[in-house]
Amino acid sequence: MPAMKKSLVIIPTYNEKDNIRDIINRVFQLKRNFDILVVDDNSPDGTAQIVKQLQKEFSDKLFLLNRPEKKGLGKAYIAGFKWALQHQYNYIFEMDADFSHPPVKLIELLEVLEKNEADVSVGSRYLKGRINVVNWDLKRILLSYFASIYVRMITGIPVKDTTAGFVGYKKEVLQSFNFDKIEFVGYAFQIEMKYKAWKKGFVIKEIPIIFTDRIKGKSKMHGGIISEAIWGVLKMRFGKSD
Repeated sequence: MPAMKKSLVIIPTYNEKDNIRDIINRVFQLKRNFDILVVDDNSPDGTAQIVKQLQKEFSDKLFLLNRPEKKGLGKAYIAGFKWALQHQYNYIFEMDADFSHPPVKLIELLEVLEKNEADVSVGSRYLKGRINVVNWDLKRILLSYFASIYVRMITGIPVKDTTAGFVGYKKEVLQSFNFDKIEFVGYAFQIEMKYKAWKKGFVIKEIPIIFTDRIKGKSKMHGGIISEAIWGVLKMRFGKSD
């Protein structure tokens, strides 16, 4: 009997005590099997302690990677990617802890990869001319929407939601990356991953999601993240690429 193909959801956390228990339970209630790796950046609010409590119940499928300090989303995901490859997962997913990404859509992201419709699957807010975002003010919606247009104009990448953080990868995609060459840590990290995957010839497919801004906890968005994305795109397009 062939070995089961394993799927891992990486959830980076910093001060997510209000959400982490619920998001873990929701993923484990899905009709498909997903393991979870929480990558916690030494949250002072006790997020990691909650995960450790839940590991008593889900010892075979809930894992925790503790990092000593907060070094950015990109660094957290790269640590998670390396862990996933070391543990021989076939499908690896990025997902936020705050329910902005609907856990039920993990199944569609997985099926796109399983059916070989794509090598990278993206939960997209901006398909078919629609903006599927709930609880954002107009300024933030327009900033995100036009940022994606800007990225497409500069890079030529055929992805509508280039800054999306709800993404699935086949292991072969991540194996092709030199993670030491990934430059960005904020929103530009998400753009860089998609751009480099596309440049390597991997197929990217978007599926529609409704993105709902967090109800609990504090947003991690700040001006430096946006600035990194704006200048980072130019650097990606016109600089050297691995």
